[in-house]
Amino acid sequence: MAHEATHDHHDHHHAPQGFFQRWVMSTNHKDIGTLYLIFSLTMFFIGGSFAMVIRAELFKPGLQLVQPSFFNEMTTMHALVMIFGAIMPAFVGLGNWMIPLMIGAPDMALPRMNNLSFWILPFAFTLMLSTLFLPGGGPAGGWTMYPPLSLQSDSLAYVVFAIHLMGISSIMGAINIIATILNMRAPGMDLLKMPVFVWSWLITAFLLIAVMPVLAGAVTMLRCWPAR
Repeated sequence: MAHEATHDHHDHHHAPQGFFQRWVMSTNHKDIGTLYLIFSLTMFFIGGSFAMVIRAELFKPGLQLVQPSFFNEMTTMHALVMIFGAIMPAFVGLGNWMIPLMIGAPDMALPRMNNLSFWILPFAFTLMLSTLFLPGGGPAGGWTMYPPLSLQSDSLAYVVFAIHLMGISSIMGAINIIATILNMRAPGMDLLKMPVFVWSWLITAFLLIAVMPVLAGAVTMLRCWPAR
């Protein structure tokens, strides 16, 4: 009887998962890392298409393909998509995949928060990219979003909110990585035995927690600039 109960429990634990349950509700660090990498590749192609518009416009002197305001929108969107959508999620996905394997941990310390920190990103970038279809157009602040150039667009508030969501996602991921590295190392894996990749992510996670609130404050003050 005990053997049958154990066998039933074993079968239940390894029951096949549906597509939705595996990929949308996943708490497995490898699956979430794969989602980050797929999302990063998708954003890379979208940001690259914006870069192609920029390069096509600059192929010859003079106005060729797009209006100057749309050119500025492409420059701004290319920067935001490539930095926050392609580069950062790619490294987070690699960290999700490799850190537990490198330190001997079964998974990330906070797997449900790991899932949430990923799924914030598609909503944030859907919000940001949707500004291109608004009547006033997307953000047109260039790579740096400095005023007064960044104040030309009516969609700045949407972009500021999207950057806040990206920052929340990054902070949640950084807390998860710090908790995993400090609390879930295998016996004998002390800090000085960790690979350099894990050390680099530990330091980067602390830097993200320090930097993201500053970025959030900066873009919020950017939104409040006209009221001053």
